[in-house]
Parts: sequence; structure tokens; C-alpha cells
Amino acid sequence: MAFRAFFALLFGGKLPDDLVAQLGLAPKAPPPPPKPPPPPAVTPEDGALQLLGIFQRDGRILDFFMEDIAAYSDDQIGAAARDVHAKTREILTRHFAPQPVVDAVEGSAVTAPAGDAALVKFIGNVPASGKAKGGALRHRGWRATSASLPKLSSKQDLTILAPAEIEVE
Repeated sequence: MAFRAFFALLFGGKLPDDLVAQLGLAPKAPPPPPKPPPPPAVTPEDGALQLLGIFQRDGRILDFFMEDIAAYSDDQIGAAARDVHAKTREILTRHFAPQPVVDAVEGSAVTAPAGDAALVKFIGNVPASGKAKGGALRHRGWRATSASLPKLSSKQDLTILAPAEIEVE
């Protein structure tokens, strides 16, 4: 039995089932498969960094705001602002589809929309009760009608808002 076990292990790498039973051994259970790592938790900071990265990638907004503009003429600043404005507006429209809370001309008389009190902030001569029905529209307000950002990747370092660019000559 010893020789049989020796040569079975030497040439086969394991003991035959009948020999395992004769020796009173129990086959070893295979180890459980390793658990996959939990998906990384998405935090509000991740979404903020992702959005800032999109604004930089598509609108170059960080380049615009981080530049010292004191040496530039108003015409140069205006031309750059027009480009950043157009690209940033497109990003906001694509990802959030903003719509006015009150769709009326600013300065016109309006009645507050019924429902959620957060829709309107009354300013000026507000009664002590805090309840007012309407007045002159000073700002239309904005609401996002959608929010569609690309899925976050666990491999993506969101703190890199824009990689450095090196031209090889």
C-alpha cells in the first residue's frame, strides 16, 4: 500500500480514491472561490471631479479661469470667454438639460407655481408670514430635467482633471 501510494503521488500527483478510502482519509474540499472585491463606493466628490474634468476636457474652463488675464486686452478676453461660454453651455445642455423654473420674461408680473416651496425664493417686501402669491420675476431659476454623466471607472483617477500634454518632435 505504501509503494502504491508513493508511486501514485509521484506519477499522478494524487492518491486513487480506493486508497484514500482504505487509509480512512477524506478528500480535501476545494477552497471556495475568492470573493470579488466590492465595487468602489462612489462619493459626491467623484461626481464633482468628473463634472469638472468634463468642463475642462470639452470647454477648457480651468485653462480660462486659472490664466492670469491682466496682460490681455478686453477684446482678447471677450473672444476667449465667448468660446468657453459656448462650449460650457453645450456641456450643461447635454448632461443636465436645464429648464427655467418659471418660464416668463424677467421683470414681468408672475404668480408663484403651486407645489414645492423650494421652487421659489421670495425677496423684497415679503410679509411676516413668509407667504406671498406673486410679484415681479427677478430670476427665472433653473432645474435639471436630466442628469446623465458617463459611468465612473474604478481605474480612472478623477483628481487628474486634464493630463499634461507634451508634444514630441
